[in-house]
Amino acid sequence: MTKIQFIQAQVNTVPKNIEATIKLLSEDCTIPFISRYRKDQTGNLDEVVIEQIAKLSKQYDEIVKRKDSILKNIEEQGQLSPELKSKIEKSFDLQEIEDLYLPYKKKKKTRADVARENGLEPLAKLIIAQKNDDVDFLSTQYINKNIKNEEEALQGARDIVAEWINETIAVRQSLRRLYTRKAIIESKVIKKKSEEEAAQKFSQYFEWAEPLTKAPSHRLLAMLRAENEGFVKIKIETDLDETYDLIDELIIKNSNSPAISHVQLAIEDSYKRLLHPAISNEVLQEAKANADAKAIDVFAGNLGQLLLAPPLGEKRILAIDPGFRSGCKIVCLDEKGDLLYNETIYPHQPQNETAMAMKKIKSMVNAYNIEAISIGNGTASRETEFFIKKIPFDKPVQVFVVSEAGASVYSASKIAREEFPNYDVTVRGSVSIGRRLSDPLAELVKIDAKSIGVGQYQHDVDQTKLKEELDNTVIRCVNSVGININTASKSLLSYVSGIGEKTAENIINFRSENGPFEDRKQLKKVPRLGDKAYQQAAAFIRIKDGKNPLDNSAVHPEAYPVVEKMAKNLKISVNELIANKEKIDAIQPEKYTNETIGILGIKDILKELVKPGLDPRKAAKVFEFDPNVKTIKDVHSGMILPGIVNNITAFGCFVDIGVKESGLVHISQLKAGFVSDVNEVVKLHQHVQVKVVEVDEDRKRIQLTMIC
Repeated sequence: MTKIQFIQAQVNTVPKNIEATIKLLSEDCTIPFISRYRKDQTGNLDEVVIEQIAKLSKQYDEIVKRKDSILKNIEEQGQLSPELKSKIEKSFDLQEIEDLYLPYKKKKKTRADVARENGLEPLAKLIIAQKNDDVDFLSTQYINKNIKNEEEALQGARDIVAEWINETIAVRQSLRRLYTRKAIIESKVIKKKSEEEAAQKFSQYFEWAEPLTKAPSHRLLAMLRAENEGFVKIKIETDLDETYDLIDELIIKNSNSPAISHVQLAIEDSYKRLLHPAISNEVLQEAKANADAKAIDVFAGNLGQLLLAPPLGEKRILAIDPGFRSGCKIVCLDEKGDLLYNETIYPHQPQNETAMAMKKIKSMVNAYNIEAISIGNGTASRETEFFIKKIPFDKPVQVFVVSEAGASVYSASKIAREEFPNYDVTVRGSVSIGRRLSDPLAELVKIDAKSIGVGQYQHDVDQTKLKEELDNTVIRCVNSVGININTASKSLLSYVSGIGEKTAENIINFRSENGPFEDRKQLKKVPRLGDKAYQQAAAFIRIKDGKNPLDNSAVHPEAYPVVEKMAKNLKISVNELIANKEKIDAIQPEKYTNETIGILGIKDILKELVKPGLDPRKAAKVFEFDPNVKTIKDVHSGMILPGIVNNITAFGCFVDIGVKESGLVHISQLKAGFVSDVNEVVKLHQHVQVKVVEVDEDRKRIQLTMIC
């Protein structure tokens, strides 16, 4: 099977698109660049499909590498027959390949190995042959200094037969199918741990059983966490009668043979000692991998929505990290997010310096020409919001409550220390709260995605796959928006197509030494930013008010001559062509294709020229909670409240209704009728209206419904 055939079996596209994509990837083209600027070569594949092709290409290479290693190992043992070689070479199923390799795999000395050393393999062959030989009588011939009697001889022979059964591919494959369809996952509490307080959150799994195929990802991950923390023991079971019937059908050839009792004993031993532990572990790990994939997918989807949350834009912002006893930390930021001033006020208990705090806030708003106020949604958030809204400002000032998830992580990070070496963590945290209002994407890329808190069981899933998927999500978001190269941080720049961390640092240093970039071509002067990096990165950066108006658009520099030709043919300048819908609509795309840019590329250019540099994100909106709801004590069944979706899981979404505890809208309560995917109904940070179904003050749980 070729790589193209391997990929096509799992991706719905024609071979030439796969071939073109692999070629571009091999030339170090990035996925954002390929999906945006090489549509004609790939047949308009989007970044999701291109990512899938890239992963499958890597998977194919790993399988080939593993097969080569296995073939070499078996050949060195002198055991590689033409038939075995052919089977391994033809297979691209890793499980099947490993099954074929199992008899030749180096392992610790087994009971079967000891039996072979004691000369019992001929007796084992007589048993498995199931002919009319009286193996009980023949076993006397195998007594020696290590084998004291007939029973020891028969036991050793059965050990060898048990190993052969374990290594029978048909048996392993049939058992896998049975386990995949019918395995039951059971969890039982470890009694000595059941009374511990930490165990109570897993109490539903103290006596739990369900079909493994029906266990949703979040429940499986919760059960595995409970086992990892030592509170329960998990096992995978199938119906024993059905299991033995399946093995018997494959192994027993002659039920009337004198050896049949020994064959049945070997089957039972093989299953309990070898097959069940291996296959049950396999199916559990596969179920875990599927649960991981689901959880990672949910996390990546949430992260993408969070990163592309509506930005307020370049506004002067007063940001507040609210608190009671320690006070509210205030910072004033200019349009670029630079720190102008910081202060701490104490409007709440126990100090209650409300009047002085109001005076200070009003003074700062006037002195720094503040246009919006950003309040973190942590402790004392609602109280601070009410306090701010009582201040009689001299001009309209918008007030926003923003998620402060991850702000503390940022404030203690190396990035924050580099940005604000002379300020402590409280000031840095407040700056982050302000900046994530003006541009969530630019600020959140500075924080380890796992710390943003919009996933489920992110610490339990495969960390390598999680990081890879979250990095891909950040890259997709950054490149879908484009970045202003003259204001972007090193963190943001490092996610731009073709630019890594070191090159991002070089860009920042070049900008510091030479002033703002005036056109994209200046990128070529940045140390270690070669032609390939320039090709991959140039169209994703933006230069406002630069020498060339196209530098503030998603038009790639390689297409500038095409745009200039369009303008020339229309007898106008490029400046006059940009945003001139009437003129753009008159252009015939097919007249401007070339070797690099096909019809899809030209249509993209025309679309971009209509609205150059358009930010795909929506505008930020002010949201107000119900003023009568401040704590969970104010929440009662039947209330209809405004809320903000602040987390999405596979089983529903959590909604902030203005109290410390977020309420859960179960997937069944999102709307009337069946919902298969929460994201079909809600998005992160969406403003919604919910009805309170149940309030449990003791457990601090609120059940909500959107079926109002």
